[in-house]
Amino acid sequence: MLDLKKDRYIILELIPTASTKENGEIIQLSALKLEGLQLVDRFDYRLEEDKVPIQELLPIISYDPDSFHYVESTQELLDFFSSWSEDLPLLIMNNGYTENYLADLTNDKVAIFPYLNMEFSDEVIRLMIEKYHLVESNYVVDLLYEALIQEIGD
Repeated sequence: MLDLKKDRYIILELIPTASTKENGEIIQLSALKLEGLQLVDRFDYRLEEDKVPIQELLPIISYDPDSFHYVESTQELLDFFSSWSEDLPLLIMNNGYTENYLADLTNDKVAIFPYLNMEFSDEVIRLMIEKYHLVESNYVVDLLYEALIQEIGD
């Protein structure tokens, strides 16, 4: 088990178009590189709007357009992420599709919710916001970070 107070690791969130990479694409990936609980770097990438295969998903990712880097394909996004993430462990939402989309990465993939003393469910983000009294945000990765700080911080 990782020591989140000392180790280097990454927490991330991705938004796909389908539950499996064989049928979909990642349209957004946000990640935070941490050393202990200190933020070291941030990764915010999206597909170019005209490359998003399901245009109805655009409202989900339309916030903060200037805060993201834009790429033309999921493969390009994953290539950048693979380089950026080095070989650090990835703390992921254990929702099935996240691990599926990241299967080609050699990084260790670890479920984040056990560190928050929570189990994954369809309601886990709402429950996390309530448990830690967080302000709702489009950046789920930031909510996860805030929850980790509250749960394991000194």
